[in-house]
Amino acid sequence: MPLYKVLITVKEVRGYCPVHKVGDKILLEGFYINSHASSNICLHALTAMMSLLSAFSHGASAKDLGIGEKDDEGTIQCPDPGPPHTKGGRVIFHLKRLEEIK
Repeated sequence: MPLYKVLITVKEVRGYCPVHKVGDKILLEGFYINSHASSNICLHALTAMMSLLSAFSHGASAKDLGIGEKDDEGTIQCPDPGPPHTKGGRVIFHLKRLEEIK
């Protein structure tokens, strides 16, 4: 089964997030996040992405996963609802599947 790199980019922050800002990038290289090429990542956001990231990085279509209109690009959000429910805010992430890892 192929395994791909995935570039995760913060597309939008609705409300306040103490971790992410628009333009932050996180590089998933197979089974790990490349910490040298990545911004910090919030544990809540990472947990929300995990099941979809695994399938997406193994070649599953973003369309089939229900997260995008293209096969190799999708959108995921963190679970923080923001005000008035929490002090935080919702972060929208863009996923782009890159080259296959050999």
